[in-house]
Amino acid sequence: MSTTSARFAVRGIDVDVIYKDIKNLHIGVYPPMGRVRVAAPRQLDDDQVRLAVIQRLPWIKRQQDQLRAAQRQSVREMVNGESHYVWGVRRRLKVIERPGRPHVEIDGDRMLLYVPAGTSEERRRDLLDQWSRQQLRQAIPALIERWEPKLGVSVPWWGIRRMKTKWGSCNRETHRLWFNSELAKKHPECVEYVVVHEMVHYLERGHGQRFTQLLDSFLPNWRSRRDGLNAAPLSDELWAGR
Repeated sequence: MSTTSARFAVRGIDVDVIYKDIKNLHIGVYPPMGRVRVAAPRQLDDDQVRLAVIQRLPWIKRQQDQLRAAQRQSVREMVNGESHYVWGVRRRLKVIERPGRPHVEIDGDRMLLYVPAGTSEERRRDLLDQWSRQQLRQAIPALIERWEPKLGVSVPWWGIRRMKTKWGSCNRETHRLWFNSELAKKHPECVEYVVVHEMVHYLERGHGQRFTQLLDSFLPNWRSRRDGLNAAPLSDELWAGR
């Protein structure tokens, strides 16, 4: 099934539209950021899709509010039994208090956080965040190196930072790429999709038909990777037991 795509804003909300050979229009709001995606019949035009989105705005905003509330409720307390995701795999946290250098280890389905006695919750969170960023720093260079010759581009600089609304960003003027530090929680295939997505922006600025065609040619299963990225668990959870 061939598709075409578009992106536009409706009253401050970005909307991704995929036009398909389907009968009915479907609107979805996806975690973690409340991204709005519309699957629309080919016979509809952009104005008709905009009107449909406007009519559903109250529902869309309720869904986005629920997702944001879920994120607020999921603040990590950094205690034993809490689960954290590393490369898409859920790990149960075990905090081990002992003298020496703080560090993180993976042991089977457990994430071991070694800290001196009395280390605050905030410090524990910072330590885990630093470790997660280091995981990305080790993984991303190989992805960039793999895709530079395939795309015919060169990445002169990239960095990691926490972002509230994007998994990545590309500055076309400087060719600088940024990646969300939360990507360390996601499956490696999802991380590769984000890297490729941002690198393709070197070739095409927007998210229109040419951008979609480029992704289709270089990474044919990008849609399933994107959906897996946005459908992945929003938050840290507390496992039963220890």
